[in-house]
Amino acid sequence: MTIADILENHDSQIISCTASDTVQTAAGLLAEKRIGALPVLAGDEIAGIFSERDLLYSVAREGERALSRTVGEVMTSPPITITVDTSVLRALSLMTRRRIRHLPVMDADRMIGFISIGDLIKFRMDQIETEAEQMRDYIASA
Repeated sequence: MTIADILENHDSQIISCTASDTVQTAAGLLAEKRIGALPVLAGDEIAGIFSERDLLYSVAREGERALSRTVGEVMTSPPITITVDTSVLRALSLMTRRRIRHLPVMDADRMIGFISIGDLIKFRMDQIETEAEQMRDYIASA
């Protein structure tokens, strides 16, 4: 199974910000949308990712002053990305190894999706449940 399988049933709206937005604006968007990260776009290209961790680290360093900084000053860059043909297990492994929870999905230089570790785990759990049900059916019919 690949990331393309997840994107088929995934909300196609990508909520993002720009590097020139303030940290306070981006933090407000995270809270309003109840999400953990935003891709930071520069035109059609992805410049970085602004996450709850970026917010936390900048506030811990600078206190309230961090809120007036730009996202570009505190975001994680360059972003780690994947493509639609990346396997779900490879994406999960990458997230675990790199200790990240969000991945932009790229088609050449264009971002076409933004997935979270929760999206991948849900997909994998659904897959495991389907396989278990098929095994139970097979055993019952034998």
